[in-house]
Amino acid sequence: QRKNPFSNDDRLASKQVHAHRGDPTYGRPPEGSRTEQRGKDAHSHVGKEVEELCLIIRSTGEVGEDGHVSVTFGQLFETYVTISNKVVGILLRARKHGLVHFEGEMLWQGKDDDVVITLL
Repeated sequence: QRKNPFSNDDRLASKQVHAHRGDPTYGRPPEGSRTEQRGKDAHSHVGKEVEELCLIIRSTGEVGEDGHVSVTFGQLFETYVTISNKVVGILLRARKHGLVHFEGEMLWQGKDDDVVITLL
């Protein structure tokens, strides 16, 4: 409709067709849109789940010689799976933000039960 010569709607013609790479709005929903609000709500929800995971690690883990609290993945999985089925995803997000450390790229139930997760 933006390029339609027969359209009388001036609102469509005044809008930019697409943002280009390098533009700060590229790949982002329009400001004030419902999509932007849903994204903010999701980000907030995941942040709360990461905080809750850290609290569970602190309460179920043991303090090591270095002063950091550690727990095995198996023990954390058994405790946290009753709260949420997204244990691994939340762990990856927490590691991305520098809150926890564990070896390996991905953790699998059963196979990686002995992997130590350290709260930083």
